[in-house]
Amino acid sequence: MTTAFVFPGQGSQSVGMGKDLAEKSLDRANAVLGFDLKKIVLAGPEEELKKTAIQQPAIFTVSAAMYDLLVTRYPLPVTCVAGHSLGEYSALYAAGVISFEDGVRTVNLRGQYMQEAVPAGQGAMAALLGGDRATIANICKEVGNVWPANFNSPGQVVISGTKAGVEAATEKLKAAGVKKIIPLAVSAPFHCPLMQPAADKLAAQLDKITFNDAKVPVYTNVTAKPVVSGAEIKQLLIKQVTGSVLWEDSVNQMVSDGVTAFVEVGPGKVLTGLIKKINAGVEVKSYDEFKG
Repeated sequence: MTTAFVFPGQGSQSVGMGKDLAEKSLDRANAVLGFDLKKIVLAGPEEELKKTAIQQPAIFTVSAAMYDLLVTRYPLPVTCVAGHSLGEYSALYAAGVISFEDGVRTVNLRGQYMQEAVPAGQGAMAALLGGDRATIANICKEVGNVWPANFNSPGQVVISGTKAGVEAATEKLKAAGVKKIIPLAVSAPFHCPLMQPAADKLAAQLDKITFNDAKVPVYTNVTAKPVVSGAEIKQLLIKQVTGSVLWEDSVNQMVSDGVTAFVEVGPGKVLTGLIKKINAGVEVKSYDEFKG
């Protein structure tokens, strides 16, 4: 069996996640961040945990703790790693590219930069169910100020842009046969060119930390291809802020390269569900299912 570890991004959080397994890691995160992330993660309030700059280090920390426990208690020959958006940082920790401390600090700043890039209320995102990728991309280009942000699975694409751009695209997409359109409750329009100010600030932060070459290939969001070079990974993290998350492509590429099993390492089961939709022939387990 050839196994890939995959790590979830924003939206997978819940109050109490990591209880009895991530306390020590959360203490380490507190020391880096200078505020009580541990208290927010374990006790809430939920509205505080949902804030981008809190949510990102919270999910990173819990995912890293879960990874450390898995590889200690259930040794697996991990062939490669990948993460969805924010989850790419957890994947880089697992692959030995970045340290835990650098990861926590960076995703906290990444969240702040993304939040600040577009004034509140000016951006929007929407999930599209049942649409054709090419049609969606063409309509976004035709409308302007809206872009495909996530290619998650067959028939599931997320678009991102200005509020007006997303609304205009929504009308055209309905007419083009998209079955369902769900506005997302997000604080900013992620993974589109409007995030360029965040990408610029992140680039300066990434210059301050050490990037090692990966111990196992990392399938990156921007290319959906395996990368080992630490220097290349660093540049792709900057592009990831404004680029589309090619999750469906990444999973397909991993399977094409010989992966037969996936383990989702982190809170929730979002990626488990997506991978099953992308390829029903591979084995997929969430962290809870695996350790159980």
